[in-house]
Amino acid sequence: MIGLYGPALLVAFVITLLEMTEVVALVFALSADHGTIAHGALGAVTGTATIAVIALGFGALIIAFPREYLLWASALLLTAFGVFLFRSTLRTYRRSRAGTAKAPASSGSGQSAVQFAGGFSVGAVEATEAVVVLIALAAAGYGFSALVGALVAGAVLVIATALVHERIRRIKVPWLKLGATSMLFAFAVFWAGEAAHLSWPGGDLILIPLFLTALVVIRGCVEVGLRRSRIATVSP
Repeated sequence: MIGLYGPALLVAFVITLLEMTEVVALVFALSADHGTIAHGALGAVTGTATIAVIALGFGALIIAFPREYLLWASALLLTAFGVFLFRSTLRTYRRSRAGTAKAPASSGSGQSAVQFAGGFSVGAVEATEAVVVLIALAAAGYGFSALVGALVAGAVLVIATALVHERIRRIKVPWLKLGATSMLFAFAVFWAGEAAHLSWPGGDLILIPLFLTALVVIRGCVEVGLRRSRIATVSP
């Protein structure tokens, strides 16, 4: 039925904005060691579009598909990229301590493929979270309102991302990589817990202490790596 129902539109807007904001944050994290966010963003758009197409044609499949499969795949991909990014973060801190210039970002096809795969899985997971709610709204007879709310949220997020993109790029590289690495591991742990049917206290809010914990742990690991480098340098 064509018509707008305020509460349904608001729910669709909020859930889409919340879920897709996580996608944007992780795309930035995936591209922290790359000169562009294009590969991660393309993967996220492809993953989101794939879920959207399936939802439009076969909405029931989204609900029936075992969500933990997507979560495990995403957790593993983010962990793998997190390990890769940690190594890059350590190198960046070493260059920063040594006062040398920043090395050019890697743009190899292998890294680009991992970024795309990570972006795809992130987009697919978060789109699935949003689509389940949107399908429920559509089943209640508010499909048009749900669609409009989701599209408006998507437009708002795209505009906001364009506005903050350059500001994020201006953050000092060591800090950016440290935050990005911590974010990847935080989401990997969170999604692995959900895939294992762990009931996180506070729901998505647990991501904040997970991120802060990862930040402390990763920074500690970086410091250990730096000290080992100094010891190796001064050893005869």
